[in-house]
Amino acid sequence: MDGSVAGGVARSVDRSGGAPVVGDTIQLGIAVDIPEPWGGALTRRRVEAGDPLVVPAHVTLLGPTEIPVAALPAVERHLAAVAVAHLPFTLHLRGTGTFRPVTQVVFVAVAAGISECELLAAAISAAPELHREARFPYHPHVTVAQDVAPEALDKAYEDLADFSAMFEVDSFTLFSHSGQARWQPRRDFLLGV
Repeated sequence: MDGSVAGGVARSVDRSGGAPVVGDTIQLGIAVDIPEPWGGALTRRRVEAGDPLVVPAHVTLLGPTEIPVAALPAVERHLAAVAVAHLPFTLHLRGTGTFRPVTQVVFVAVAAGISECELLAAAISAAPELHREARFPYHPHVTVAQDVAPEALDKAYEDLADFSAMFEVDSFTLFSHSGQARWQPRRDFLLGV
């Protein structure tokens, strides 16, 4: 879908396949996908850790947020405007980190591209429909184990300590969840276009 946006023309790619929205509300999430070959490897590593959430590897820009379905067009216009205002950037993933003992999470760290992710996340959540109280400050990362046995968390932390990947981020993706299936990509928003 091409749409006019203040300051330029936004380009986005519809990935919903025309899937209908059911109900009065919809769960949204916004993320940067991790490309292959790294995305598949990190997703497999999360599965091997025993994580019940089979979620493709990503850097979250907006965590699960419920909005009225009627607000979806306004949200998509906002996301198109955000994408136009931000240029593509290099993301470097390197090594591991953890949020333990606060939460039982092990992640691959973002070594470069932190400020770009922070700026995107702040701009995205500036829409009234997407604003939500955060439990923790925003910290870009790629979760590789969550809420699994301590041994599995330790193993993921150790196994990926030398992990490194560098790639260009030229878009972010809007995901939706109806409560009946896994998270589904709805639309890619191309940066700086």
